[in-house]
Formats: sequence, structure tokens, C-alpha cells
Amino acid sequence: MKKNYRKIIIVALLLINCIGLSKVCSAEITNNLTSNNIESKDRLEKIKEKGVLTILTSDLAPFAFIDTKTNQPTGIDIDIMNVIAKELGVSKVEMKVAPFPDLLEKLNTDDNIDVAASGIIITEKRKELVAFTDPLYKESEAIIVPKVSRINFKEDLKNAVVGAQSGSVYMDLAEKWKKEGKVKDVVIFESIPELLSAISVKKIDAGITDSIIGEYLLVKENLYLKILQPYSQEAPAIIGIGVRKSDVNLLNAMNKKIDDMKKDKTINKILEKYGLSDKYLY
Repeated sequence: MKKNYRKIIIVALLLINCIGLSKVCSAEITNNLTSNNIESKDRLEKIKEKGVLTILTSDLAPFAFIDTKTNQPTGIDIDIMNVIAKELGVSKVEMKVAPFPDLLEKLNTDDNIDVAASGIIITEKRKELVAFTDPLYKESEAIIVPKVSRINFKEDLKNAVVGAQSGSVYMDLAEKWKKEGKVKDVVIFESIPELLSAISVKKIDAGITDSIIGEYLLVKENLYLKILQPYSQEAPAIIGIGVRKSDVNLLNAMNKKIDDMKKDKTINKILEKYGLSDKYLY
């Protein structure tokens, strides 16, 4: 009798454990299914629904900046995005601003941002963070020096203190040159205006920046600076617009319009508007 009683207790305990485990397993499966079934609305659908395409930039001319006369976003990348927005059926382009080194991280973490566009050079490292559109245009580095300077050739940089913008590919190039003994030292600045100001007041001997920025700002701002010539460029680059890797439909729609803009020479006209020649066409 005792043996049978023990058997009954053991069987009962086993049944209780099985029921408990069954509930746990069942809960896990239900949670997984719920999680998988929650689908966020497609980015392209969101943009069309709100009627606004929000672009994150570093507020840097001539790529993307606020026109002081109209108080409206303008610039090469903004003009390109305006054309793309119309193709998407969107009537308004909105610009938000963040420091250049933070653009791609903020794009991935702020759901209110749709794309990042601020003369962003496509690199393998950046492609780990976001997807890029097809190339829009190309550029390279430029060496900026005071109009009256002891630096007349690239070789003269060996004894020079050189500046570059934080987070830019030209910061990486400047630091590479320092390791190779091609420049004396490197100073990093948070923005291009700070960099150009430091060159103007001779806090540093020269600066490395985008050739497009060099050509545009030196003419528009009438700065007492110049681009070092002759100079053999080392870092040719291509510019694209950053998109979240998950926003595939948006990326495809943008690339389709970018291809059209290259064929009908819309991008040529936009570059020309900002005083840039066909040498920047990709």
C-alpha cells in the first residue's frame, strides 16, 4: 500500500512539473509570436503620411544650411532632396541640425529623422552604421592656408600645424600624415567655421577640408585665405545620403530618382548653382 501511495505522489509531482513547464514554454512561444507580429510602419509610408521629409544635417554650406534671406533650408544636398521629395509626393522638406560626428548615430536613434545629408562621404566604416544612396557627386581634400603663407607646396606642411574637422575623413587623413611625419602636429575642431577662423588668425598654419567647401566658402565669404596650389590630391571621395539600413523601400525610391537626376542633368544644374564645375560630377 505504501509503495502504491509513493508511486501516486511521484506521478502527481511529475504531472505538476510538466504542467508548469508547459505554461512556461507556452508563454515563451506566445511572446515570440507577439514580438514578431509587431511590424513598424514603413519609413516611406510614414513620410508620405506626414507630408514632410526630415533631413538631419550639420548646417554646413554649401551642402545643407539655412538661407539667412529666406530662413529656409538650402544647399546642394537640400536641393537634391527637394527634387526627391516631390517625386515621393511630399511637399515639404524640414531640416534638423546636429554636430557632424553625431549625424549617423542620431539618424539610427531618432525616429523623427528620415535621412542624413550634409556632404557625407561614403566610407566602409560608415556603411557599417547606415545604408547610402547611390553616389550623388564627388570631391577630394583641399589644403587651406592664409593668402600670405610660408606654405607654398605640399612639402612645406612638414613643419606645419594642421587643423581638421572632428569626425571627418580629413581628420583621419591629417592624423595619418602626422604618423608619417608629413605634418608637425594636428589640431581638431568641432566645425568648419572654427577651423577656417583658426587659419585666418594664424592659430594653425593650414587646414584640411572638403574641396567643395574650400571653393565655395573662400569665394562667398571673401575670406583672406586660399587653396594650396599646385597640389596633388590623395583622398578622392564620393558623397551620398545616409538612410537607415531597415528603410529599404525609401532607399530604392531615392536611388531611382537620383538615377533620373543624373540622366536629365538636374544634379549638374544644382552643382552649377553653387559655383561648382562638372569636375565634381560622379
